Amino acid sequence: MSLEISPRARLGLAAAALALVAGGAGYGIAHLGGSETAPTQTADSGRKVLYWYDPMVPQEHYNNPDTLSSMGMKTIPKYADEGGGNAPGIRIDPAASQTLGLRAVAVRRGQLTSSLTATGTIDFNQRDVAIVQARAGGFVQRVYARAPGDIIGAGAPLADLLVPEWGGAQAEFLAVRRTGSAALIQAARQRLILLGMPSGTVASVERTGRPHNVITISTPTGGVIKTLDVRAGMTMTAGQTLAEVNGLGTVWLNAAVPEAIAGPLKPGQTVQATLAAFPGETLSGRVSAILPTTQADSRTLTVRIELPNRGGRLRPGMFATVSFGGSAQPALLVPSEALIRTGKRTLVMLALDKGRYRPAEVQTGRESGDDTEILAGLSEGEKVIASGQFLIDSEASLSGVQARPIGGGVPMAVGKRAATAALYETVGKIEQLTANSVTLSHEPVPAIGWPAMTMTFQLPNPNVARGLKTGDRVRFGFDQPPAGPTVRRMAKVAGQ
Repeated sequence: MSLEISPRARLGLAAAALALVAGGAGYGIAHLGGSETAPTQTADSGRKVLYWYDPMVPQEHYNNPDTLSSMGMKTIPKYADEGGGNAPGIRIDPAASQTLGLRAVAVRRGQLTSSLTATGTIDFNQRDVAIVQARAGGFVQRVYARAPGDIIGAGAPLADLLVPEWGGAQAEFLAVRRTGSAALIQAARQRLILLGMPSGTVASVERTGRPHNVITISTPTGGVIKTLDVRAGMTMTAGQTLAEVNGLGTVWLNAAVPEAIAGPLKPGQTVQATLAAFPGETLSGRVSAILPTTQADSRTLTVRIELPNRGGRLRPGMFATVSFGGSAQPALLVPSEALIRTGKRTLVMLALDKGRYRPAEVQTGRESGDDTEILAGLSEGEKVIASGQFLIDSEASLSGVQARPIGGGVPMAVGKRAATAALYETVGKIEQLTANSVTLSHEPVPAIGWPAMTMTFQLPNPNVARGLKTGDRVRFGFDQPPAGPTVRRMAKVAGQ
């Protein structure tokens, strides 16, 4: 006889297993902060009871201790003081923390290398296009068996064109030439050139003494024939296009980059490309342009990359993968696995003193490898949970613990350390000054690994910048609260 288990019963079994993992100190994460005799606690101990609940289904709250949960289990009390008094966050017994495998890591400052990969296709270099046109009206006597798509070299013939107008002008030139008048000869020669006759044809008429009214039209550059509009017997007019030839010395690689991550890209940046047609081979190129139009359907920007095309191996339409490298820049880093992304905001779980934990909202930046940049919400040296943080976040939500907002106060231990620690100091030049911020191009800060750069600092006290103006060279001290680097003192460098 087979025994079927309902989905609700399976959920209850899973919750029971989680409670066992949490250790014998209670009924799961909800009681990890209590004493080791938590299962025997009653509502008669004088402590204020908020409600009764079943750890297997913590979302269900009851007002009667004798009520069974929807899982058929006896409920336990949820006390008002289980949050640990007035201190923010929740408390978890250290032994239970070890059982759950909680791992805390310190927020650190390091170097973050930008890394972005996108896909693209090879296209013709539209700056290397030659248009072949007829310089005078005439008739096509012969074509040279060319077709669109043919690859030709520079000077390759396309068609022979009979130009009757040139024949008469050349005959007049030869007649004037027999007069021996240098002025008339020069004027007649100039007339031939103004009629569109190549200088080589004029020289040939002078050398042979015979008219040349049939001209061979050839390509000025090598490449691939994109269009060819000439056939034997056609009548051509002056300025009519015979062919369009696109050079193949360089090609464009048009990469589609999501607009959300395209900000750091700049023209002139070096990139690496790999093509499906040449596995194992890496090509180097540079960003020649970032097109101003965003593709509305895919929300991507087109980044144009110029690649050398030695031997003409790169053909339009080929598929490629592009890697945009970048220089390493200093950043405040946490492991990417420590982040809790809710869709509306990003949280980390702070590890406070005495086994307490509290969620904190953060603003994230770039991501590279296993690290993510923190733009605001954390300070260097704070500790976050990188493993098991989702269990603590669930209990914090059930307990009504509010996440520390971005720009909120740092924990007491961190606040004490910040109050006694020396400020980071360096020298810089004021580039811009407002009521609550100052932009400085400063020298390196070796203590935290910062190179020389230009950046904006918070200025919470306007008196710090009293008497200073844009262009002044100053020595300043700053710290790094969650709101961002903040100038605490600033003085003009003597002798400026």
